[in-house]
Amino acid sequence: MEIWKLCVLFFCAFLGGTAIFLVKSDKSKLLKLILSFSGAYLFAITVLHLIPDAFGGPDKSEIGIFILVGFLLQVFLEQFSEGVEHGHIHKHHDGHVFPFGIMISLCLHAFLEGMPLAKEQHNELIFGISLHHIPAAFALGSILMQNHFKKGSIILYLIIFAIMAPLGFYVSMGLSNGSIGGVEAYFNKIMGVVIGIFLHISTTILFESSADHKINLRKMIAVLLGIGVALIGFFAGNH
Repeated sequence: MEIWKLCVLFFCAFLGGTAIFLVKSDKSKLLKLILSFSGAYLFAITVLHLIPDAFGGPDKSEIGIFILVGFLLQVFLEQFSEGVEHGHIHKHHDGHVFPFGIMISLCLHAFLEGMPLAKEQHNELIFGISLHHIPAAFALGSILMQNHFKKGSIILYLIIFAIMAPLGFYVSMGLSNGSIGGVEAYFNKIMGVVIGIFLHISTTILFESSADHKINLRKMIAVLLGIGVALIGFFAGNH
């Protein structure tokens, strides 16, 4: 993978998190629109690219099981992350207490999201993951700031989070070419788990980022734009 793609993954998450130091007013409405766009885009590229690729291998009869495993794994992770990967910012964290559950689950989530990039390295997927990590990193930075962490510590934890997706790519690349453990035969199953995570994340964003689960005009436009951009990339790639 070209180095610039890994830089995009890293800096979108890092800059999204450090933006917390620049925001002086409530940007929740804008954040929800970004979430809606990224959720729709992530869902579309999962359906258009990842699912067909995963079911294209010899073990396609088993992929559905691993998609379910990934979906349930994300349900489990959210018990610790409290929905930060959806851009949810919770106000009940008081005192200088490090949110271990949130940090660990977010890092694992980002690591797994980087794994599909080792297979055909879709530019669409890189864009989707990067866009999705902006509000997640912003929410993480907000929680750390609310817990009265120093600026240097917040930046350090944001760097750790931002490096997880590129790290997932490198580990996945080693798995796919057999240089790590010779388990390339299981690569599509690993992708099935990631697909399940993506399906949970994207659908949760789409259904929970509006009050009373109602989609207003601005959110509908953001959703259609997200799907439209994914379709443009799909057809431009001669699929």
